[in-house]
Amino acid sequence: MRARRLESASDLRDAETRRVRHLITLDARNVVARLERRLVEMVGLFSRLRDRAPLLEAVKSWFPGVSFGQLALLEPEEQRAVDAFYRVVEDLRWYLEYTEDMPLQLERTIGLLFRGIVESHAALVGVVGRPEDDGKRPRRRGKRRHSR
Repeated sequence: MRARRLESASDLRDAETRRVRHLITLDARNVVARLERRLVEMVGLFSRLRDRAPLLEAVKSWFPGVSFGQLALLEPEEQRAVDAFYRVVEDLRWYLEYTEDMPLQLERTIGLLFRGIVESHAALVGVVGRPEDDGKRPRRRGKRRHSR
């Protein structure tokens, strides 16, 4: 009876971990896709209107709503990948909110930071998986050790 309860608790924890992974990867993909779609347009809008709202809307994320307890469900390697991705997103958000740069410099800096976002997103996907994986960790490719 106790073994069944432990198994059920473990299954529940695994299911919650998969949901957290799935939502993080879905959010990260949405941030990257939104930036790709709006990159040129948001700089143009800023240049014409001097309004930061379109800039900040492009980096909107669900991540600030994730709890420490939910992140603790992830493996340390996954936590590092998630941290690296959202740190670069936060760097871009901070820059967009407080920059005094002119549009040409804004465009250059956004491009540079966006490349960092794309690179850290690729690393995140390599460790945590893609939204299509439904929260299951990606399988590691490479040499397998065979036991004798």
